[in-house]
Amino acid sequence: MNNVYLAAPFFDDAQKERIQQVKAALLANPTINPDGIFIPEEHQFEEEPFGSRAWQQYVYASDMRQVHRADVVVALLDYDMTSDTNEPDSGTMFEIGAAVADKVPVLVVQFDAKKELNLMIAQGLTAYFDASKDGLKELATYNCDDLRSKPAQRPVF
Repeated sequence: MNNVYLAAPFFDDAQKERIQQVKAALLANPTINPDGIFIPEEHQFEEEPFGSRAWQQYVYASDMRQVHRADVVVALLDYDMTSDTNEPDSGTMFEIGAAVADKVPVLVVQFDAKKELNLMIAQGLTAYFDASKDGLKELATYNCDDLRSKPAQRPVF
């Protein structure tokens, strides 16, 4: 069973709701370890003041350690669903880049697939799921075993 790093912005209620929808799909997936889904928001360093240097160092080190330990990174691209552009969350993009550099497979979930997907993300991902259609159902049944040896399933635009 595969461990997941769930990369996503979590700054407002809508973003947190999308995370919970993706988490539910992952929990339904028989190839995912239900106890191995790491959501950064749930692992903040509360012993130090939010935003302090010590807090930043801990959170960065913890998140990067979890990205590199993951069998797969699942990344939610939608940051601001009210905008006409698909300006992504910079932290999520950084985590995708770190995963790609470490050859950790990246599954991308997009709730607003009408918005353009950045070419670097489109070429770096392993699989793409359009949550505005049946993407979450597909994610719930996607075989995550042996992803490192599978050819990428990139979206066609």
